[in-house]
Formats: sequence, structure tokens, C-alpha cells
Amino acid sequence: MIVAGRARRSTLAGVEPLSPRLKWRAILIATLALVPAYWTLLAGLVAVASGADDAPAGGPLIAFGLAVIPFVFVMLAFFSEHPRWPGAVVRAMGLCLLVGIPVSALATDAVTGFVAGIGAGGIAALRADLLHSWKTRALAVLVVSAFAFVSVRSIGPAGLLLAPILPFTALGVADHLSERNAEAVADDG
Repeated sequence: MIVAGRARRSTLAGVEPLSPRLKWRAILIATLALVPAYWTLLAGLVAVASGADDAPAGGPLIAFGLAVIPFVFVMLAFFSEHPRWPGAVVRAMGLCLLVGIPVSALATDAVTGFVAGIGAGGIAALRADLLHSWKTRALAVLVVSAFAFVSVRSIGPAGLLLAPILPFTALGVADHLSERNAEAVADDG
């Protein structure tokens, strides 16, 4: 029987380095799943904060947004071919809460905490190859969280539009830069 359209992956898929195409596909799929979670969560927070009598109920919107986030991490870990993706998803959720809640409290806005929490969870969920460093990924999350903090206060609504695409994209760029630096060191040495 011939399988049309898709070649079978090797059983060593978790051992060999992940191709950039597959990594960016995983990042794109997870980001596309993250956008509805972000928008409904943000809509629920705005509804709760408005205090208007005709405002929609914010609870169901917040619950939906929070319920989708574990599936976003599942998609990121699974499509990046993380060898132990169930454990990676559990660690991602823990890091998301451990980082996101305090950052939201310190920044006094939900967007910065969202970016920081999702980025921290993405560090655990996105498969890391030998050339990738968690320090580089953490620095990338710090940079995009600072950007979110500044953009929400200065740019306004445009900063809200960029927030869901920042965390996973920053991780992909950090991994790319780590690979490029390793190649430069190998070429020099």
C-alpha cells in the first residue's frame, strides 16, 4: 500500500536535529491555535473590567481562553516531534503559570504576563536540539515580554495585535541564532 502525500518519519526522529521547515511549521500551527485563546481571554478580561451592565459575561470567555492553552502546548510539542511530549506539555503548563502570573502582577497588565507565560511554557514544549540553549530561549522570551510591556503602554491597540505572535516566534528566532553561532564557531575552528 502506498501512502500518498506524506513520507514516513524515521524512528530516530527525536534524535536527529529537527529541520527548520518542521520547526517553523510547529511554531505556525501552535501560534494559529494560540490566537483564538488570546483573543477570547482578552475579551473576557475587558468584559470583567468594564463593569458595564450590558457587558457580556467575562467568565466563559476567560475559561475558554485558558482551556485552549494546554492544547496549544500539545500542538507545539507534538509537531516539533518532542521525544517526550506529554511530560513537556506538563512542564510547559507549570512554567506558564509560574512565570505568567507574577509577571502580570508586576507589569499590572495581562498582555505582558500572557507573552511571558506562554513564552516560558514554549521553552519546555518546543523541542530543543543539541545546539539550542534554554538561556538563549529565556533571553528571547525576556526581550519579547519587555517589548509587549512597552508596546501596550506606548503603541496601544497595535501592541495588543502583536502579542500572540511574539512568544513562539521568538523561540524559533533564538534557536536559529544559536544554530548560526554554532556554525560560525565550527567554521572558525
